[in-house]
Amino acid sequence: MLEKQLLSDERIIDCLNTDYGIEVAVLSILPLGADQNASVHRAQALDGISYFVKLKRGHHQDVSVTLLALLQRAGIQHIIPPVKTIHGSPILHIGDFTLIVYPFIEGQDAFSHTLANDQWIALGKVLRQVHEFALPPSIQGQIRRETYSPKWREAVRSLYPDLRTIQGGDETTLKLVAFMKKHDAEIHRLVDRAERLCEMIRDQSPKCVLCHSDIHGGNVLVDRSGVIYLVDWDEPILAPKERDLMFIGGGVANVWNNPHEEEFFYQGYGETEINRTILAYYRHERIVEDIAQYGQCLLLTTSGGEERTVMYKHFKEMFEPRGVVDIAFKTDEGLNS
Repeated sequence: MLEKQLLSDERIIDCLNTDYGIEVAVLSILPLGADQNASVHRAQALDGISYFVKLKRGHHQDVSVTLLALLQRAGIQHIIPPVKTIHGSPILHIGDFTLIVYPFIEGQDAFSHTLANDQWIALGKVLRQVHEFALPPSIQGQIRRETYSPKWREAVRSLYPDLRTIQGGDETTLKLVAFMKKHDAEIHRLVDRAERLCEMIRDQSPKCVLCHSDIHGGNVLVDRSGVIYLVDWDEPILAPKERDLMFIGGGVANVWNNPHEEEFFYQGYGETEINRTILAYYRHERIVEDIAQYGQCLLLTTSGGEERTVMYKHFKEMFEPRGVVDIAFKTDEGLNS
């Protein structure tokens, strides 16, 4: 994880002291996230309070920060708004970087912690609140809208020739080439079917709502008292509700793939009509995106150090029984054309 260190500890500590009034005793980097342009840290202050510090390369619009404030004012409690600077700003620009500070919540994410029935119900309730939230016109134009872009499908197809020509590379590259060749039919099916489902959705013009966009188990935090929080709001999107609902029962990281979990989630979410065509599209497209990103990292470069082994492991897990590929194909069963 040292490769993700974007600024020196000294610089971060100085900014926390000067701009937030936080006197840091210990700053430690956390092994979270796959974005090489972001790093997260835990800052333990001299007064015993801890903070979650997120650093991102570039000057970001950070509409997510504004959105969190709006959701909080609307009474949605299961979110964690950022700590403001001494000047009242929810973000801080440091040279070419953006820094955001949150209260540190002691707990586990829902990859590590199996949600209890009441926690599934609570997750359903809060996600319904998010989907029904009426965005003010002033912020609607700042949030990206679903376009059903072919970007990731094209990216995977661009890898097909490399699978036939790659002769060298490190051990991870060679393992991935062999694995992708073994699962060639499934990969082609995922890409081609995602494209066909996309065409079907475009004809439907589905209603768009505010979506978190990445509400898998890693972005659901459970504190020590059992309260859940939706975290990592970096990429909110206006999209069909199935953009979020695909994760419920979707099997990301081979969790959240048990029928009773969906049952309790929808007890909390409430009655709703699920468009299975859209659900199938998102479950296919999500996998296609992961194949593209992992493939580009592992086939087209040898950088990444130990992260490469982790990425290869995640790639393989997608194709395991009851994993995301199995679930995407089952979701698609019975759909017309």
